[in-house]
Amino acid sequence: MPKLTIDGMEITVEPGTSILQAAEQLGIEVPRFCYHDKLSVPANCRMCLVEAEKAPKLIASCAMPCADDMNISTKSDRVKAARQGVMEMLLINHPLDCPICDQGGECDLQDQAMAYGYDRSRYEEEKRAVKDKELGPLIKTVMTRCIHCTRCVRFGDEIAGVEEMGVIGRGEHLEIGTYIEQSITSELSGNLIDVCPVGALTSKPYAFTARPWELTKTESIDVLDGVGSNIRIDTRGGAVLRILPRLNEDVNEEWISDKTRFAWDGLKNQRLDRPYIKVNGRHQPATWEEAFTLIAEKIKKADKIGAVSGTLADCEAIIALKDLMDSIGSKQYECRQRVAQFDATVPAGWRFNTTIAGIEQADAILLVGTNPRTEAAIINARIRKTWLANRIKIGVIGPEMDLNYPVKYLGDTPSVLEELAAGKGAFAEVLKNAQNPMVVLGTGMLRRHDGMALQALVRKIAEKYNMVRDDWNGYNMLANSTGVMNGLELGFSGGDIHTILQSDVVYLLGADEMAVSEIGFNSFVIYQGHHGDAGAARADVILPGAAYTEKNATYVNTEGRPQHTRLAVFPPGDAREDWKIIRALSEVMGKTLPYNTLAEVRGRMAQQSPVFEKIGAVIPVEWAAFGKDGKCDPAPFVLPVTDFYQTDPITRASNVMKKCSAAFVQGASDKKAVVNG
Repeated sequence: MPKLTIDGMEITVEPGTSILQAAEQLGIEVPRFCYHDKLSVPANCRMCLVEAEKAPKLIASCAMPCADDMNISTKSDRVKAARQGVMEMLLINHPLDCPICDQGGECDLQDQAMAYGYDRSRYEEEKRAVKDKELGPLIKTVMTRCIHCTRCVRFGDEIAGVEEMGVIGRGEHLEIGTYIEQSITSELSGNLIDVCPVGALTSKPYAFTARPWELTKTESIDVLDGVGSNIRIDTRGGAVLRILPRLNEDVNEEWISDKTRFAWDGLKNQRLDRPYIKVNGRHQPATWEEAFTLIAEKIKKADKIGAVSGTLADCEAIIALKDLMDSIGSKQYECRQRVAQFDATVPAGWRFNTTIAGIEQADAILLVGTNPRTEAAIINARIRKTWLANRIKIGVIGPEMDLNYPVKYLGDTPSVLEELAAGKGAFAEVLKNAQNPMVVLGTGMLRRHDGMALQALVRKIAEKYNMVRDDWNGYNMLANSTGVMNGLELGFSGGDIHTILQSDVVYLLGADEMAVSEIGFNSFVIYQGHHGDAGAARADVILPGAAYTEKNATYVNTEGRPQHTRLAVFPPGDAREDWKIIRALSEVMGKTLPYNTLAEVRGRMAQQSPVFEKIGAVIPVEWAAFGKDGKCDPAPFVLPVTDFYQTDPITRASNVMKKCSAAFVQGASDKKAVVNG
């Protein structure tokens, strides 16, 4: 292991560690623009120059690996003069528009010009101007500010997997942009804003909205898919103004999907801010007391009562509703709105057992009835990262799709699974020869009437190809919503969804993804949620709840990791946290729930499942038999998510997500129709 000295301090580092990384380990700041921890090293900005003893020239610390007995200086006069010269060159053509630049206040160029730059310029010629590029509804460009660090190009090539941005021209005419003017067609395109060290790429929806020092920052998690990405919510004056990623190497690293980042405007549209009661076919405003009294009367008279939780329902609300249903003697509750047929009694059967970070250890992957690019874009990026590092084999059973990495299509019917279970087919040899093979099931393949048989079949494949061992579990189900995982962990399952929807009283806890038309004509429907979506339109009583940015709540991601959201803004109007609404209703019904505080509710959750005893961690579950042997329908698999940008009440209320859907989903369909027609 190399041992060297940096600014008089000795350090021993792992082989291959760069001088810049070694300096960071010592707490020494080395300025940089092109270097990024998650991207390849181009060494083209030269801002990170340092001086090595006996070296004739200054060296780029980001690209130079450490060696024994090196003596490095990061603060010598030569280094200082070089950095001033680099900064002077970078600012030759940079516009003086900091007062109107959205990056102002959090701009790397601005900060480093102050810390390492020169106090004047010797360049007197006219500055060059570059035409702005149109990259779609999410990213605003001011390309005159670009310093050609190529971070955006490398992010597109290496992380997002869309080779759409590149360098055009040479010398003074060099520009970065798309070769043919077009939008960036990646579900991760918003991360270009974060990697850009200047104001060349900024957020179009957030443009000219606020300065960073005006914002209150709250650490939280995203709940719009099953990943549970760590985020930071920036607010001002009681409104969410933007959402940014937060580092968590085990979950989302430092990336988030465009849906996570840009759907925040949906939080203020179509909101439910007061209770409503349906009178003569129209919803009329009511008080909480009136709403609770009517619900209590209807439940008292009802013979059959059912409840359904939605994709955004939090754990505290689900356990409260479960306890309320148990107290009135009804076990008809379910979290799987779309009739997913799989064994809910064995956690190993519906967890992402490999864990998200564990994907990087896999050397062969089989995707069954799933499109991770639309169901969990961050997980798809992790699969691409693994392929890029090790060129692993990836097989797909299901419809053909663009996953941004090479795959082998094996077919789209259950017969392919049966062949694999029998040890037949080319991919059987791939799985047999792999040290750490893994399989990923999509919830779409389990929404069929033969879902239990399919689940059992994939379990047999996992066991046959040594995917399940003491040191490795390669069997995974990819849940595309945290609400389902919350319900499964808390036992909010087991009821028949068709029977529930025909009950005398149907309680919908943010349930909007099922076929509302299946609810009984004479059923009395209670809807508790935060958006006026499909469930609210059918409801006889509406109880306004809080969105994930408006409450301290717990959500479980697809790998079984519980995490907390934090209250960033207060709910609008009379809306309240969901578990508090159910607790208040239980008192009016004479079935008072035995908890009054958030801590007591979470204690009840821990009694129900040990998962909640350790927040932020994944507790492995025991492997057991699940599914049910049976005959599989020969019909082809259908993907569960057709529109990445319209998957829940918040994204459907978001104007930005509607624009993205029109540009990337409907536009792609129209283009495909023209090509095929």
